[in-house]
Amino acid sequence: MNRLSIPGRLWIAADVHLGPESPATGAAFQDFLEQAARQADALILAGDLFDAWIGDDVVLQEPEPWLQASLAALRVAANRIPLWLGRGNRDFLLGNDLVRHIGAQLLPDTVVLETDAGAILLAHGDEYCTADRSYQRFRSIVRHRGVQRLYLALPLRVRKRIAAWARGRSMHANQYKTSDIMDVSPAAIEDALRRSGARTLVHGHTHRPGRHAVCIDGQTCERLVLPDWDFDHAGTPRGGWITIDRDGLRLCDHVQASK
Repeated sequence: MNRLSIPGRLWIAADVHLGPESPATGAAFQDFLEQAARQADALILAGDLFDAWIGDDVVLQEPEPWLQASLAALRVAANRIPLWLGRGNRDFLLGNDLVRHIGAQLLPDTVVLETDAGAILLAHGDEYCTADRSYQRFRSIVRHRGVQRLYLALPLRVRKRIAAWARGRSMHANQYKTSDIMDVSPAAIEDALRRSGARTLVHGHTHRPGRHAVCIDGQTCERLVLPDWDFDHAGTPRGGWITIDRDGLRLCDHVQASK
């Protein structure tokens, strides 16, 4: 199990889903980065920072204006505090070229954080949705390094078409899945905590922020779900993060914090 020591005040966010069709979300996220650089000692973005990511070479060519602005804000934050980027189910192709470009570090897919609040297991969360068998089959395929090498060797325009097709297919399939299937499996959560030795799990992916008690081998553990971000298409703008320090873990709402 990967382990990472991060003392001090740590902020964790996920599921921002930056893209060309979410300018208000991008602006809110840039404000958040500036706030994190002032108030946190370190920042982790635990997957799905981007709504889609078709390869780091996008950065090395001419990124679109929305991406230029996001990368510039990330670079400024990384110059002020340590910044880690994790992979999600939308941006699993995010890699070392990107993190070097902005001065960040790449986060392992699953890691135990040694924090001032104790050991915390951190993951994006999609790996725990084991009841969704079709998604888990898809995940095992696209996470295969050989498949990724073949995809990244394709011309950029072809990759864009494949990504758009896959996204449309996923959205169509999700219409026919129950909410329980797309949520994490209790058995998977218990197994992950038991194997890690931590008593707290933080993850995103499900877009169902909250705190949940979990009993494992007679011990009370906790699962915290990170908020997702949407300032463009949601009826009520939403976004937030988790703060971890010697006082424990707290869910923070970006909308309330900005007022």
